[in-house]
Amino acid sequence: MLAWIGWVATAAFAASYLCREPAALRRVQAGAAVLWVIYGALIGAAPVVVANLIVACMALWSSFAGMAHARRERVA
Repeated sequence: MLAWIGWVATAAFAASYLCREPAALRRVQAGAAVLWVIYGALIGAAPVVVANLIVACMALWSSFAGMAHARRERVA
């Protein structure tokens, strides 16, 4: 039963490369990383949890930072 979470996370991460917009790619990758965090927590793998928490946070931060930068450029 736990294995399906890992497979869904893998599929989501792979599918992220089909995104055309960089922000969408990063958000899909963040979602996949959250699934990996859940999987890692359920199997008791702290390195999986920590690594994917970092990935999820960086992916979300960079996707929203990029949007703010693009908004500033449009206004200028």
